[in-house]
Amino acid sequence: MEFEGLVTEILPDARFRVQLDTGHEIVAYTAGKMKKHRIKTLTGDRVTVEMSPYDLEKGRLIFRHKDERAGPPGARPPQRGQFRRR
Repeated sequence: MEFEGLVTEILPDARFRVQLDTGHEIVAYTAGKMKKHRIKTLTGDRVTVEMSPYDLEKGRLIFRHKDERAGPPGARPPQRGQFRRR
């Protein structure tokens, strides 16, 4: 089962306290693919959590949603090879 929620607290051992949109609060850990690709999760991030129907107190973070406040959509990083002249 997949739910969306908000990370409210960072706990030790790569675990997070997540407030689900349904109102429940669970403890979730980072999925292996997120660790492999070094996706960082911070307090206040919107996430998708995968849960088992047998244990509704624990979950696994499988996706961190992009932040709308990251910057304007047309902004690009500087291109490689463009140097400032003195």
